[in-house]
Amino acid sequence: MKVQFLIRYSTQFGESLLLQTNLADEPVRMHYLNEEYWQLSLELPKSSAGELHYQYVFQDRHGKTETEWDSGRQIKLKQFGKKQLRVVDYWNNPGTVDNAFFTQAFEEVFLKRKDAAVRAKTVKSSHVFRVMAPAISADAQLCLLGQGKALNNWDAANPIPMKKNGKWWETEVDIAASEYPIGYKYALWDSKQKQLTAFEDGSNRILHAGSGAEETTILHDGFAQFTQISWRGAGIAIPVFSLRSKNSWGVGEFTDLPALADWAHSCEMRLIQLLPINDTSATDTWTDSYPYAAISAFALHPLYLNVVKLAGKTHAGILTKYRAQAQKLNELEAVDYEASLKLKWEIIRKVYAKEGTAFWSDAGFQSYYKENKHWLAPYAAFCFFKEKYGGVDFFKWPENKQFHSKTVEALLDAKSPDFESISIHIFVQWHLHCQLKEAVDYIHKKGLALKGDIPIGIYRYSCDAWFAPELYNMDQQAGAPPDDFAVNGQNWGFPTYNWERMQEDGFKWWQQRFEQMSLYFDAFRIDHILGFFRIWSIPLDAVQGILGQFVPAIPVTEQEFRNAGLGFDYERLCTPWISDQVLWDVFGDQAEAVKHHFLNAGQAGRYTLRKEFASQRQVETYFAERPQTEEHTTLREGLYQLIANVILLPVNDRPVEYAFAIGMEKTSSYQHLDPQVRQVLKGMYLNYFYKRQDDFWEGKAMEKLPALKRATNMLICGEDLGMVPDCVPGVMQKLGFLSLEIQRMPKEPGITFFEPRNAPYLSVVTPSTHDMSTVRGWWEEDRDLSQRFYNEVLGQWGGAPYFCEPWINELVVLQHLHAPSMWAIFQLQDLMGIDGLLRRESPEEERINVPANPKHYWRYRMHISLEDLQKESNFNGRIRGHIVASGRGY
Repeated sequence: MKVQFLIRYSTQFGESLLLQTNLADEPVRMHYLNEEYWQLSLELPKSSAGELHYQYVFQDRHGKTETEWDSGRQIKLKQFGKKQLRVVDYWNNPGTVDNAFFTQAFEEVFLKRKDAAVRAKTVKSSHVFRVMAPAISADAQLCLLGQGKALNNWDAANPIPMKKNGKWWETEVDIAASEYPIGYKYALWDSKQKQLTAFEDGSNRILHAGSGAEETTILHDGFAQFTQISWRGAGIAIPVFSLRSKNSWGVGEFTDLPALADWAHSCEMRLIQLLPINDTSATDTWTDSYPYAAISAFALHPLYLNVVKLAGKTHAGILTKYRAQAQKLNELEAVDYEASLKLKWEIIRKVYAKEGTAFWSDAGFQSYYKENKHWLAPYAAFCFFKEKYGGVDFFKWPENKQFHSKTVEALLDAKSPDFESISIHIFVQWHLHCQLKEAVDYIHKKGLALKGDIPIGIYRYSCDAWFAPELYNMDQQAGAPPDDFAVNGQNWGFPTYNWERMQEDGFKWWQQRFEQMSLYFDAFRIDHILGFFRIWSIPLDAVQGILGQFVPAIPVTEQEFRNAGLGFDYERLCTPWISDQVLWDVFGDQAEAVKHHFLNAGQAGRYTLRKEFASQRQVETYFAERPQTEEHTTLREGLYQLIANVILLPVNDRPVEYAFAIGMEKTSSYQHLDPQVRQVLKGMYLNYFYKRQDDFWEGKAMEKLPALKRATNMLICGEDLGMVPDCVPGVMQKLGFLSLEIQRMPKEPGITFFEPRNAPYLSVVTPSTHDMSTVRGWWEEDRDLSQRFYNEVLGQWGGAPYFCEPWINELVVLQHLHAPSMWAIFQLQDLMGIDGLLRRESPEEERINVPANPKHYWRYRMHISLEDLQKESNFNGRIRGHIVASGRGY
């Protein structure tokens, strides 16, 4: 059989198109036909009588390739007998808006259809028309109309019906005898009203030529164009631990999600967004409350297990002595992380003592274990060793510092003396899975989707790092550069990813992670998507994020400084500038004591740090062994500042390549330079951070993100906040990732507030995130800013109220609801802020996280129960009314 491929694609000199099929390992170069089309004819061997799968690949003049988005291109060859095929195609850009409607959230929840499967039959017609229309309603069907008798002469009462076949709507027509060119369009047919409701927008589609007697033409017409079809939804964002129900045990649980779904559905919301739900129990103390430092990127947190459901009727007696304690925990204003986790584990162990390892014979568990063994077995072993050796720092374990599969297999042998001790962790994960899956199924039945959160990094002492340390740069720490929320930057302590090693097996770890997440989530937020372009990498001897640098990056060289007329003085540019004036500015009256204890006198009135205090980590260790007084804190922070008082940082210890220190202009080292030197340095600094890296970072992102997008069908939102390179918006648009738009964090330079009405369609708008104060809290933080917002954004005259009145909060909510974005998602606190009687008295009690504080206790909890929230008819009615009026309702 001969197949001729034609695709409309305009290229420039040196660019080309390739065709990748399932019949060959390497793509085949197509032939340039004219300014509009590329073509290729393939003679298929007789052995290829099944299905032909294919994709188009673009290659630029440098040999760099980009693959079109997977639109399910396949041809069932048997359907066409021995005929010659001509396939007329289009290029499917991954960033095309309609592709979002083929994601799991829409296909399985919002736009789920019950179309009967189409059986393939031998084609006797001359043409097969295929088009995609993922966003039409369940009552709508596609049909075809056009000029000529074969296409029913545009008769709106008698269109040619089309049937759904996978992603495509298709119909077969014999127009071989028709006169060409033929104009045609796709249209919508209401199956209930039995009438045509809409034609495609724009000009007619044109078919210029017919098919030969022994040829069938397959027209892949891309997406049907119905601009009146739009889809916008509203959602609620809340951590699981923050949920409060009358029956939970001091902390939110997976079994509370159905009640949240009931409330959200009653308000006509369509999505629930959660923070990471993975196991963070590294120390079993409150410091584990940070949800972005999981000891496993796969395992669920035992904190969210409903122990009443675990015990069931059979073991209900176990719970009797704990109910009073549980009630006290549940009445607390905030989560008591340690007490809740300890209580649950005590009950888990008692139930497990009764149940034992019988669950291994359950058919449902066996299926679950088979699919999840790749992470579940190492995780269970890791938890066993954590208990055995008294901590998760596997570098300090007396044995088993490295993962060995044979050791884990031996532990999981039913004859092993440790089998029951390791099996309990699998027992807990199985029940967590069952409880979460049951909640997810309920959420879906209510017509809501569930959105998860993927942290940018992994915990340094996690099972993931123990299992495959080669996937991570264990000698580095990930973080974020300084911003208005953390003036010294953020140091998350996570190792950075070894992307080169991950790429060797096609990002298998990410594929497995997405696959497991998709069991529960329909969409997810990539925390700090900027890390896929470049990560803020901090050396292990630094405490503050301010001493980091972007990796990868194009470094500056000593020769560049010489070329700029500056020469190169390593001591002046790369070591801390410490003078008497600097010491006085930082330490005041303590300056002399600092000289005596921590510094050595140098030349020309300069000082150097003693070798035992040369790094921030050394200073941290020194003061950790001393009383935590205000004086010691001041000295420690001052020494941190001295160590960070540099202009350049070495790159990978190479003596001739450097990175500029972030915030160089604010350092006293810079301020003490000659004005002309400062001017040249500033130009080089701006070029380094804002110009020279852009194409390089885009290339690095495109090495990873397309492959990761293909690894999942979940809807992807990227958290693209902070110091955003210019290339980021273009890459996200190209790949169809939803951006995050926040009113008080505008991405466009020179403006103070982002206007939600200017949000792109593929975006999420929200007035605040878990890393920020709520709308009410922000209002009280900066009077000048809230006054400007009051006058410029809200359009109000006069002085702004000191407190954020409910009507102000409500206006902010309305601005976001009426944005053109696909999603408007709100923290529950921001919605409650519109009701003066329902909301908390103090907005400070509503905040979830303070990024500037690495030791923040994540313990915010709803102040009323989900059951009582459901009864707040006035409040719920207002929310529902606003959502419906904005066009985001059902």
